[in-house]
This record gives sequence, C-alpha cells and structure tokens, in this order.
Amino acid sequence: MRKITILLFACFFANISFAQEKSKSKFAYTGFSGGMLLHTGYVRSGEFQLLNTDGTAAKTLTLSGMPFGIGGQARVHFGEHFRVGGEGYVSEYSYANKSYASIGWGGILADCSWIVGRFVPFVGGTFGGGSMKNVSILNPPTDGYEGFTLENNTSFRKFGFLCLVPFVGTEFAMTKKIHLVLKVDYIFNVSNPQPDFVTGPRFYFGFSFCR
Repeated sequence: MRKITILLFACFFANISFAQEKSKSKFAYTGFSGGMLLHTGYVRSGEFQLLNTDGTAAKTLTLSGMPFGIGGQARVHFGEHFRVGGEGYVSEYSYANKSYASIGWGGILADCSWIVGRFVPFVGGTFGGGSMKNVSILNPPTDGYEGFTLENNTSFRKFGFLCLVPFVGTEFAMTKKIHLVLKVDYIFNVSNPQPDFVTGPRFYFGFSFCR
C-alpha cells in the first residue's frame, strides 16, 4: 500500500510538472513584427460653441469628415496566438478656413491572431493616452500675410486624455517576412470627454515586417 501511495504521488507531481511545461510552451517567445500604417476613415465630434470675449456664442460647430494620418506598431509574439507590444499614431482632420483638429495617441496593445492559409486575422485592443489640439478659425487668413498677422476670431484648445482603442483586422502574408496589414479601430476617450473630441472608425493600411 505504501509503494502504491508513493507511486500515485509521483505520478501526480509528474503530471503537474508536465502541465506546467506545456503551459509555458504555449506562451513561449515565437518572434516579433512591426511596421508603419497610414489611415483615414470617418470621424465626428459633438456639438460645441465658440464664444466671444464677452461670453456670448459666436458660432456652433459639429465636426465631421475624413481624417488622415500615419503611425506604427511593434509586437512581440508568444505562442501560436498571443501578441503584445505598442503603437502610436497622429491623425488630423481639416475643416473650414484652414481650421484643424489633430490627435496624437499611443499605448500598450495586446491581440490574438490566427493563421488561416496566407491570412492572419486578429482582434485586440490598445490602452494608452494622447492629446488633442483643435484650432478653429472663423475668418480666413488675410491673403499675402498668412502666418505673420494676428487674426481675430480664432480659438485654440488642447487637452489630454486616456483612451481605450479596440481594433480588428487581418494580415496577408505576401512573403514569410512581409505582411500586408488592414485594420479598423475606434478611439474611446475614457478620462476626459470633450464636445469637440473627434472620433469614429479609422481604417489602416500598411506593411508589417516579421521575424
């Protein structure tokens, strides 16, 4: 009976050790990837007012349209599906009289990916932060003096925020080391909601270099 008990304990601990090794192998380092991405999409803000110096409303605006921007990401791969890394982008939307809203953001990303033939679909999210700058110009700049004259009726706002950015996309393996990347994301301002914050689906196109 004693020998059977010792044998059972030995088998039990052997199974635990095997399970631990198997679990570690599932999240073993398998490589890394990174690249640059361009993006556009459709963004929209809430309704906000531009005020005169006496506090009266000068104009009510709602921003909506197509932004354009660039950025990049880098990821370390673990096991067959898990990837973790970072990304950062700058996105700008232009509107009337050379006004613009510009957002820069970045953070830590994590996603899961699957290999389906030459395609690598993935889903994940990024948590980080950024800042937005909104320059609203009611009167167009004076011809011939742009950049040197003081213009009236101009509003400048800048604020920071924390963001959660879910995304989904796919890669296409052009070669073993070069992947075409397509993805879409949506920025949620989770710490500092503002009426002129522009957000919406952004569509990304670029290349990722894998190793």
